[in-house]
Amino acid sequence: MAHERKTLSIDIGGSGVKLLVLNEQGEPLTDRARVDTPQPPVPEKILAAIDELAATQSEFDRVSVGFPGVVRNGVVYTAANLDPAWIEFDLASALSKQLGKPVRAANDADIQGLGAISGQGVELVLTLGTGLGSALFVEGKLVPNLEMGHHPFRKGETYEEQLGRAALEEIGKQRWNRRLEKAIAQLDRLFNFDRLYLGGGEARKVSIDLNQKVSIVPNVLGLLGGIALWHDEQVETLASPNAQN
Repeated sequence: MAHERKTLSIDIGGSGVKLLVLNEQGEPLTDRARVDTPQPPVPEKILAAIDELAATQSEFDRVSVGFPGVVRNGVVYTAANLDPAWIEFDLASALSKQLGKPVRAANDADIQGLGAISGQGVELVLTLGTGLGSALFVEGKLVPNLEMGHHPFRKGETYEEQLGRAALEEIGKQRWNRRLEKAIAQLDRLFNFDRLYLGGGEARKVSIDLNQKVSIVPNVLGLLGGIALWHDEQVETLASPNAQN
């Protein structure tokens, strides 16, 4: 019987670092492990946290990692909610060296989307957390590097400034939900999406009525979607240059 490859799936977030081990079907083989994001959130501290968490898991053959920013060929190019030291940091290579396994890295919202989408039509993903992540898929294919959270939204502020965790804490759940409702309507006009998936840690605060095109998905998809980085059809846009099968 062929060896079933096990994937360590990691989600680096602005408030927490999480991971678990998946089988080849993307099903969890271990319980999720989590620590608060180290402060300051520089590469060395977060990599050390990943090392400690990985030691609590079972054996694995390869690694998927989601990061809250633009990631190209395993290299980080934006890190608005972490530390500027991440800019141009080769996350995939550093983790591969540290863990001794091949690594593929991508934007965290892209990974959550890969775990949520149906693969049909235009599908948009928003992750509501420390910041606001986004991912767009057309017939199951990712449109890479969509950092919609930093685009203008309303009153001279971006989507992230209006809908990130800091805004939620400042204005309260009711006003935040009204803003989210406006954002959904505007994005529907912009993308004419067939489906919109709302994920991330703050999705549990959503209290507005959602139409049949919009659904809330569990935050754990940010980990479960990690298996998709190892599907051949995603390699072209998401794989790190040193990734191996």
